Formats: sequence, C-alpha cells, structure tokens
Amino acid sequence: MKPLKIGILGGGQLGRMLLQSAANYHVETYVLESGNNPPASSLCHHFVEGDIRDFDTVYTFGKKVDVLTIEIENVNVDALFKLEAEGVRVVPKPAVLQTIKDKGLQKQFYVDHGIPTSDFILTENEEDAKLKTEYLPAAHKLRTGGYDGKGVSILKSAADMDKAFKEPSVLEKLVDIDKEIAVMVARDRKGSIAVYPPVEMVFDPKYNLVDMLVSPADISAAQTAEVQRVAKQVIDALGSEGVFAVEMFIDKAGNVLVNETAPRAHNSGHQSIEGNYSSQYDMQMRVLQQLPLGSTGTILPSLMLNLIGEEGHSGPVRYQGLDEALQIKGVYIHLYGKHETKPGRKMGHVTILGENKNDLLAKARSLKSLLKVVSYE
Repeated sequence: MKPLKIGILGGGQLGRMLLQSAANYHVETYVLESGNNPPASSLCHHFVEGDIRDFDTVYTFGKKVDVLTIEIENVNVDALFKLEAEGVRVVPKPAVLQTIKDKGLQKQFYVDHGIPTSDFILTENEEDAKLKTEYLPAAHKLRTGGYDGKGVSILKSAADMDKAFKEPSVLEKLVDIDKEIAVMVARDRKGSIAVYPPVEMVFDPKYNLVDMLVSPADISAAQTAEVQRVAKQVIDALGSEGVFAVEMFIDKAGNVLVNETAPRAHNSGHQSIEGNYSSQYDMQMRVLQQLPLGSTGTILPSLMLNLIGEEGHSGPVRYQGLDEALQIKGVYIHLYGKHETKPGRKMGHVTILGENKNDLLAKARSLKSLLKVVSYE
C-alpha cells in the first residue's frame, strides 16, 4: 500500500512536532513554507519553499497530496476551497478556517450558536474605536493576522486610545478572570470526539503569551465537566474533523466564557507529548489517516514552560543551563531548531512530569532560574 501523502501548510515548530509524530506512521510528508530553513523543513520528506498566503502556490502544492492540513491559520483559504471542491481532503474544512481566522466572524459564530463568550462590538478603524469609550475597559483585537500575543491591545480608559488599532478589530469587554483554561479536542470524519483534560494557563504579562501551563487544571470536578462540555459544544458546532484548542475564561462568578478557538495543534497542548497517552500531534496524525482516535487520558500530572529569548539577546542561539536542566527528574526538553534568538521569540518548551502540582511548581522554579535562551556574545 502506498503511503498517504500529507501536506502541511506552515513550517514552524507546530509542523516540526507534527512531523515527529508522522515518523511513527506509513506516510509521506510535504511542507510548504517560506524562509531559510524553517523548523519543519529538515524533518519532512519533501520541502517546498513558497508563500502559504499565495493562491497559486497553495493550490499547486495541494494538488500534490492526498490530504492537506495547517499549522497556522494565516493561509490562502480561497485556494483551500478550490482544492476541496476538486476532491482534496482539507483538514480542518476551509469554511471553518475562514470563520476562525477572522476574530469578528469567530465571535459572532459563538453568539449564533449559543456558545457563552464575553460581550463585544466590532470597530473598523482607530476613530471608530475612540467613539466606544463607554465599552472600556476592553481588549482590542485585530480581526486577522494576530498570533502569539501580537495583535492584542488592552484599553483600560480613554487615555489608552492611542493604542487602538487602525484596522478592523474586535473590542471585547474585559472579563474579571479567575482562571484561563484551554481544552484540546479532536474530531474525526464520522463525528466522534475525544476531549483532553483541561489545562490551566499562566501568561507572560510583557509578551502576552503563555509562560507556563499545568495539566490537569486545578479546578473542581464540576468546572472540569463544564469546560469540557463547552469545548465539545464549540467543535460540534464547527462540524469539521481536526484537532482544535478551545481557550476559555472562568470568571470570578464561576461562569465559563469561550475566548478563542484555534483550528490546529496548539501551545496549550504541548505537554500532551509526554503527559497524555495520545499527544495532540499523534491525534492529528490519526485524524488525517482516518484511524481511530487515541486515548486522551493523563499519564502523570504535567507542567509546560515556554522557552523564549531573553531580553538583550539577539543573534545565534545558545541554551544556557541545558546540562543542569536535563539532570532534573521528569524533565523533557523540546528545542525548535531555530538558529537565531531574539527577545520574546519562542525557541522551545520544557515539559515536567511529577506526582502533584506542588512538585511541578518547585521543579518549574528551578528550571526558570537555570535554563535561559541567550545569544553568543
């Protein structure tokens, strides 16, 4: 039997980790990405250099494969619609990607399907936003193009309006947050769903991206059931096969509100590589091959730390304290193969396995002081 030809749009670290799982299966992998030696380029069978936002490039690439998937939303959706119409399996469906990549359409989708989410209004430009001061404090989010904390501005009062975006955006009322939770969900072509245990996310206030997460989340059994129910509701409403991350808030009153959904493997699922029986990447490979969904059960409690470039360091990367970090029991280090570091750039992550949350947090504190992403002087 010939190997299934799998195409991946995007060659960053998510594509790299998906390819690491792909190595366990009888598949032939293709990656489309621009740039010089992106992280996934060295692990695929066929690397094609090109712009994932260009119609002709994506269409031509998609005609080479049996099934096409993504590792980032910023791709040419029109080309995906044409490929789907011509019989190429696209996971997730282009219609889902079209909705999710526009935060305005995404928020309206939640409203239309009775999915709890925070109040919002749409703004077309900076002047439009300035007319909505009664809506503050709020988060101003670009409708398209934002990622890893970029494209989000917190507007607490009229004095912050100089930080409002000029482009079409979502003005979303700030929530009095108790916890930020993410739930990974996999859905196969028949509609069967596998839901992972929820994880609790802690964000870096400077870069507005995940600093660390703990799995399973330290919430009650009732809250666990509710966030999993809401996550499943989102994916059922989307109606597409694939792997998804549903990010949610639990507010101080105990309400669960959907923040955003990612139609792909996600930073909030990295710890599943060691912490769960079937990782989010193994699950995505199963979906692409139409194999049975894996077990989402927890092997051991886990904590994930993002490794980002230190302030004041730009240039060829050096991992300070790597030897010492690897001597800590239960530590697994994932470096993304990026040759250049800069402040705030995601360069890798560490997963820690332990018996309980206190054990995980103690090891995390040690790692934070030991392991630094710096440049050569």
